[in-house]
Amino acid sequence: MTDLVLVRHGETEWNRLGRVQGLSDIPLNETGRRQARDAGRRLRSQHWDAIVASPLARAAETAEIIAREVGLPGPELVEALVERNYGEAEGLTGEEIDRRWGGELKARESRESVLERAVPALVALAERHPDSRVLVVTHGGVIGSLVRSTTDWAWPEHGVRIENGSDHVFRVEDGRISLVTFAGRPWSADLLPAEDPVATGD
Repeated sequence: MTDLVLVRHGETEWNRLGRVQGLSDIPLNETGRRQARDAGRRLRSQHWDAIVASPLARAAETAEIIAREVGLPGPELVEALVERNYGEAEGLTGEEIDRRWGGELKARESRESVLERAVPALVALAERHPDSRVLVVTHGGVIGSLVRSTTDWAWPEHGVRIENGSDHVFRVEDGRISLVTFAGRPWSADLLPAEDPVATGD
């Protein structure tokens, strides 16, 4: 059994402006670096065996900052943990997307496709680190897809928000991934508010 603690990267300027990022390689802003430091300080009282990250700059730098705070070497970069590809929508705001496509992002990478690449990578990571605790710095789209999958898609398209710098515990046991805590709280359907739009393109 291995616990993978998935951390969403810190804020970027595109996050602040509400622009979809996807595979666009946008760096952290100063708020994002502070969020990364805060996450590291929050997590450093726990034992960690390794840290990995998406190679996109916002995730890789967040992981480097957290690694320093918790006393780990620099992160291993894992390509399969990159954000969803939003195609032509990258760089646009929600309002611009609504005007151009009526809110329909048909060209974006599906959540199923995200899971097809991310889940095997996470299971392989757990197999390389049995009976361990591993930090995984990635993106809102990846974390959101995993939460939906591990809760039988109970999480609605518009519901729980994944905050920059938040951490979520997933457990890998016998090749299966389950959600243990969401942002520090034990997983429960009570965490599903009726309205509060989820962040996209993180």
